[in-house]
Amino acid sequence: MAQLSQYIPRLAAGAFILSSGLDKRGADAGTAAYLHGTAAAALPFLDEVEPEEFTKALSTGEIALGAALVTPFVPSGLVGVALGAFSGALVGIYLKTPGLTREDGVRPTPEGIGMAKDVFLLGIAGGLVAGALRRKR
Repeated sequence: MAQLSQYIPRLAAGAFILSSGLDKRGADAGTAAYLHGTAAAALPFLDEVEPEEFTKALSTGEIALGAALVTPFVPSGLVGVALGAFSGALVGIYLKTPGLTREDGVRPTPEGIGMAKDVFLLGIAGGLVAGALRRKR
């Protein structure tokens, strides 16, 4: 069972991710093309995947991750690793997408603020994993 100090950020992140996944569930072709194009520009191996297939997989992954985060009996270390992988990919897309960062390559432009917020998810993931490791010692 998750400790309250870890469950609060899990609940916040999980509700956000779960909502995002549910919103993508019925995405139209234009939305699927946009999501796929953004991801494939930063991660070229995704060019091989059809936009609708990519969006359905993204939606399913977000729903599964969000549900795991809000479920208190799923171990925090486990969901922390999953959240770290997911948010790490999002931060990578943010850093690789032209126009989202300023000249320093890190700080967001006004257009990049929406993606830059994913660093908070990465921080939550780190806290969940660190807390789980601390409890194991």
